[in-house]
Amino acid sequence: MNVTSNLVMDSLDGRLMFRYGFNCSFKNLRRGMMRVYCDSTVRKMQTRKYAPLLESIPQCNGVLPSTNWKAVPDIWRTSAEKFGDRIALVDPYHDPPTNLTYKQLEQEIINFSEGIRAIGVEPGEKLALFADNSCRWLVADQGIMATGAINVVRGSRSSVDELLQIYNHSDSVALLVDSPEMYNRIANGFTSKATIRFVILLWGEKSRLTSLVQDVPVYSYQEIIDKGHDSRAALLHSQDARQQYTYEAINSDDVATLIYTSGTTGNPKGVMLTHSNLLHQITNLWDVVPAIPGDRFLSMLPPWHVYERSCEYFIFTYGIEQVYTTVKNLKEDLRRYQPHYLISVPLVFETLYSGIQKQISSSSIARKHVALLFLRISMAYMEFRRIYEGKYLTRSREAPSNIFSILDLLRASILGAILRPLHLLAKKIVYSKIHAAIGISKAGISGGGSLPSHVDRFFEAIEIKVQNGYGLTESSPVVAARRPNCNVLGSIGHPIRHTEIKVVDAETDEDLPPGLNGVVKVRGPQVMKGYYKNSMATKQAIDERGWLNTGDIGWIAPHHSVGRSRHSGGVIVLEGRAKDTIVLSTGENVEPSEIEEAASRSTLIQQIVVVGQDQRRLGAIIVPNKEEVILAAKNLSILDPGASEISKEKLTNLLYEELRKWTSECSFQVGPILVVDEPFTIDDGLMTPTMKIKRDKVVAKYQKEIQNLYK
Repeated sequence: MNVTSNLVMDSLDGRLMFRYGFNCSFKNLRRGMMRVYCDSTVRKMQTRKYAPLLESIPQCNGVLPSTNWKAVPDIWRTSAEKFGDRIALVDPYHDPPTNLTYKQLEQEIINFSEGIRAIGVEPGEKLALFADNSCRWLVADQGIMATGAINVVRGSRSSVDELLQIYNHSDSVALLVDSPEMYNRIANGFTSKATIRFVILLWGEKSRLTSLVQDVPVYSYQEIIDKGHDSRAALLHSQDARQQYTYEAINSDDVATLIYTSGTTGNPKGVMLTHSNLLHQITNLWDVVPAIPGDRFLSMLPPWHVYERSCEYFIFTYGIEQVYTTVKNLKEDLRRYQPHYLISVPLVFETLYSGIQKQISSSSIARKHVALLFLRISMAYMEFRRIYEGKYLTRSREAPSNIFSILDLLRASILGAILRPLHLLAKKIVYSKIHAAIGISKAGISGGGSLPSHVDRFFEAIEIKVQNGYGLTESSPVVAARRPNCNVLGSIGHPIRHTEIKVVDAETDEDLPPGLNGVVKVRGPQVMKGYYKNSMATKQAIDERGWLNTGDIGWIAPHHSVGRSRHSGGVIVLEGRAKDTIVLSTGENVEPSEIEEAASRSTLIQQIVVVGQDQRRLGAIIVPNKEEVILAAKNLSILDPGASEISKEKLTNLLYEELRKWTSECSFQVGPILVVDEPFTIDDGLMTPTMKIKRDKVVAKYQKEIQNLYK
């Protein structure tokens, strides 16, 4: 008698599962004896991490609640069940143009995640996602997260050196790039200095690759989707295929992504954000942006910027429609798609403001004067309205008297009532045309930098609501924002839910009362896990009680029960940065030390401080080395051999050319410069005892001159 059987025994050792298979043959022998032959094999099982809700069996009785989300990709199951055939994404400028419903988007993400599993991606591995804003970026981002792997993100326009530094520091094992053109640009630099297991092209054909690397497979986006589809089918229909894995749900505290702050050359800081960090944003931003199904959003910011990224995750849980656009197409797409919301950086709102002002200036003399008059009237009306609504910002800790408050509110109410008919007329004659041209019928959300007050007041005057918010990459990012019903101009609003903000003395770290300037600190579920492989920097940023030092200087508005500021108490006001990082109005973060160190190599530059907070470009304050400047000017025949002085204009031009020469290899370039005669010293309070320049003190001293640089 021959019998063949399979005996399966599972043993869990830590997180590894082994499968023991026994193939046994039984034979009859004389005298009733039986001999058994067994061949055994031991096979290590693979751990398969998964998003608990995204890859669970669909629920038959209702939509999955947000309280069940354990990983960011879980949101797609809930949205697919709730919003199914609604359009989620419109991506008109890629080839092919793409529209995806919520059901299709969910399936695309699952197929992508299964596709990268099929080519060997394992939980916890880092994949470099170097690409720009598109629907496929979102699919790749969420597909990577759904496997328990970690994506390391950056844009396609970054330098090869910067991308290589990020790739190697993050311990990435593979590369996902925007297009063949991008891969061709970076391939040579990566070949000899990085280990790449595979490459995935999000857009474009592999036939356009000119820099193929031996033994590094390249997959197109569609190939990954197809592999994922086939692998899912195999798992569905084969128990043996399913038994190859031990299954483990992604933990909320697992790292979801690494986002590198700017200034990575030489000292990279990779911010580790967990699923829990990002889920806090997803579940707590509705107070700021009360989106409803069908609301349309325009998306143009780089998705590797955490501001754009977290906001996208959040809005997709409310059944909105997102349209991808570009800087080039923004003006036309605002008119064409008439978005309800625009989430962007201050520079975009400045650009819209400048465009409107230019259009007014180019009108006939009569139209221009009428429009400017209406704007002045509307700005005055809005000022009075803020007063009688109690949303006027004040720093005074002393509450006004009841009598003064009554008279103040009465005056504002009367003057506002007088101006209101003229404002409504302006809205009908002038502002309605602006609304028709740019949409933004519900709100523009500005973040990633400071919104200039004149831009803020202009949009308030024409009744396009702009809400200013605040955050950092290290806080996922949003920690505070102005609400639709409490949009206090000049502030960044109140802290969002489950978030604490305090202001402390920079020297003593003691808590300061409302109205006093100090360093802003933040605590909440959105604060990062830490900097990757940089425990020292993590300890410097986050104290033992969990408070994140933002490096920003600000104050909290005092609470008043009466008067013009009765509803503005508790809002946060920022006035600058205590730490060195400069945030441009484009939302880009710049570490000035790289530029300053490079410029200091010049013998003509004695001291330099790079400036540019909330500006379009960098500037610099330079103290020249006068003797070396005179000598260089003579050698260049700018001065006669016997001259002992140099004009301000010639000095500035010479220093500017010197600065350009020494900083040409830096990530950012300096625009206008301010030349000052007096060196920064310890005695004048502009240097520390250890001879370090006090950047904030220098900027404060030359504030007016810096403002003039950018006029």
